[in-house]
Amino acid sequence: MLKKLKIGKGVKAAFVSVLILSLISFGSRKQEGEKCQDIIIKLTNQQDNFFIDENDIMGMMTQNGEDVLLGKHFKDIQLKEIEGRVKTQKFIKKAEIYKDLKGNLLVNAELRRPFARILEPGKANGYVALDGAILPTSTKYTSRAVILSGSYMKEMMKNDLTETEEGQKIYELLQFIYNDKFWNAQIAQIDINKDLYVTLYPQVTKQVVEFGKPEEIKQKFKKLKAFYKKVLPQKGWNTYSRINLEYKDQVIAE
Repeated sequence: MLKKLKIGKGVKAAFVSVLILSLISFGSRKQEGEKCQDIIIKLTNQQDNFFIDENDIMGMMTQNGEDVLLGKHFKDIQLKEIEGRVKTQKFIKKAEIYKDLKGNLLVNAELRRPFARILEPGKANGYVALDGAILPTSTKYTSRAVILSGSYMKEMMKNDLTETEEGQKIYELLQFIYNDKFWNAQIAQIDINKDLYVTLYPQVTKQVVEFGKPEEIKQKFKKLKAFYKKVLPQKGWNTYSRINLEYKDQVIAE
């Protein structure tokens, strides 16, 4: 009896193994014969952010129609290569492309959101994204954002802000302004010269704010807000044309 039981188990195990291999082989053959039924593109972070749309993604995937994907066998579709094409676009922060069980090609892409606009005299050079990436301009859309100007802009266009020490300081300044509701509404333009000296131009008041180097950012804006709240209401909002924040514990107004 024991011997028969062992034989039965062996036969059962062999049968299960053959069945699994058959299913795997069938699945592989099915996938090789499967064609791309549809391309479904989902963009995140797109609200009021129209630099890239689904048609642009499709153009990158198909190399502007040269690589036709619809109806193509999945065994002939190089997903990693196509994903790489999409990721080369700077407005795309992340991208993932994969096939679902229905034979569709799914594209999930996250867009970068600009929050500062880089200007050089006579032309618009680019944008700074929320993650510090430097983005090109677009003929499709112009984002409303704080303007960056000055002699440092040419250098600034060379690398993402997070890649250099100087860029990181500017990035921290931009983040502080963007994340503060009051200053985000108040600051219209930021001028940065080649020595990294910062000058702020407010939206409403006429004062030019000489901020100095992008250091001790929180403390300088604290001094400026106190000046706005305590001094200007008494002296008049347009009494002074220049405010200097460079010196510790001092605000110089002229």
